[in-house]
Amino acid sequence: MTVGPARRRGLGSEVADMIREAIFDGGYPPGSALREVELSEALRVSRGPVRDALRSLEREGLVRAEWHRGATVAELSLQDVAELDSLRGALEVLAVQRVVATGASLEEIAAAAVEMERASTPHEMVRCDIAFHDAVYAAAGHSRLTQAWEAIRSQVHLFLITRVRLSTDGYLEQIREEHRDLVAALRLGNVEGALKLFAEHRRHAFDVLTSGP
Repeated sequence: MTVGPARRRGLGSEVADMIREAIFDGGYPPGSALREVELSEALRVSRGPVRDALRSLEREGLVRAEWHRGATVAELSLQDVAELDSLRGALEVLAVQRVVATGASLEEIAAAAVEMERASTPHEMVRCDIAFHDAVYAAAGHSRLTQAWEAIRSQVHLFLITRVRLSTDGYLEQIREEHRDLVAALRLGNVEGALKLFAEHRRHAFDVLTSGP
């Protein structure tokens, strides 16, 4: 049966979701080859939707395609790490300021922090960390700010996956404690105090990624 362009695009999105989830679960670490034939067989789809999926993930910054290597899961350079950290920081400043200034409900943010108590692996905790920050941006009530976060969200997830590949010593409890402190700071309504804690939270991951071997 011939699959039309519209149906293939829809299937390509489904395949992109599956590959993305496999990357976030650690099934395809940074630098891993993403071969069309193997993915097609594993996911039981034709190569067309796989090709579409890889292009979509390349636009997200999760995949890199080079003519001599094919598609691979992106590996972050020091420049990538620095750019992501600085952009994420700029976005979070506005998000935190708005959450505090507007007196936004912290219910979803607090619930995301509680969910961290159930995370038992580093990859689960990374998902919880991203979900926490999703909740912060949602509470900020700024649609374009949320769109800007969503544009780098997958790359930040990759950033955090890379961080836990380098070190997991004390990671789970550290992240739980940091996010309990972030919720407490937001509840106090002290913008400067909250911004300081959010910056420290980002710096801890940044330091692991830039400390060298």
